[in-house]
Amino acid sequence: MSEQGDALGALRGDCANCFGLCCVALPFAASADFAVDKPAGTPCTNLADDFRCGIHARLRDRGFTGCTVYDCFGAGQKVSQVTFGGRDWRQEPGSARQMFAAFPVVRALHELLAYLTEALTLEPARSLHGEIRRVLAETEELTFLSPGELGALDLDARRRVVGDLLQRAGELARAGIPGATGRKKNRRGADLMGARLGGADLRGASLRGACLIAADLTGADLRRADLLGADLRDAQLAGTDLTGALFLTQPQLNAARGDARTTVPARFTRPAHWAS
Repeated sequence: MSEQGDALGALRGDCANCFGLCCVALPFAASADFAVDKPAGTPCTNLADDFRCGIHARLRDRGFTGCTVYDCFGAGQKVSQVTFGGRDWRQEPGSARQMFAAFPVVRALHELLAYLTEALTLEPARSLHGEIRRVLAETEELTFLSPGELGALDLDARRRVVGDLLQRAGELARAGIPGATGRKKNRRGADLMGARLGGADLRGASLRGACLIAADLTGADLRRADLLGADLRDAQLAGTDLTGALFLTQPQLNAARGDARTTVPARFTRPAHWAS
């Protein structure tokens, strides 16, 4: 496995080494994604004594689809085993508030690390690799801050630094695709909810931050499209080509609906709920 592959592997959730932080720290509301309401800081009723989910194999059937599309990018085990040195919130209730506050901050930083690590694999962006490595190292160092320091961190400022760099890397990676830099394929932040885009040529398109909820992308060509932050919940990806898609994440795929014909980059796991 490549150095980047190892790094991306470390930025995936390892529930066995986490104190169920996503099941406690985060709130959710009764909706199509969650069967019940749960306030932040309150353990989910499905959380077992060993910090495992009691209905993990049946989450979709029990109305907890939102849990199946969530990924902490490895923040859960970092906060549990590094930030708090393996001391869980049940054994030390006094640590709970700081632990639950640190978790979403580290999760956000780890997501940025995943994007930066991917940017280092983009050959057309080689001229930026030195800067990317520097910003990656700075961002990783922030994940080792103390709980108090994490609480005071200006996360928006860090996102702006990383976002600017990823924007430039993405533009370089898309530059070789015919028409990719034209207005027709600049759909950044576009509201495409329910859009009929079946068979569309979206090679190299910027769909960064676009709302593609329930969009029909059946058979669309999304090779080298920039999908950073795009909302793909219930998007139809049957037969869609995502080869080389930029800044695509596993949670985005988990939230969408694909099938056996959907082409995804090799580093991803094909969601179990996709049609065969």
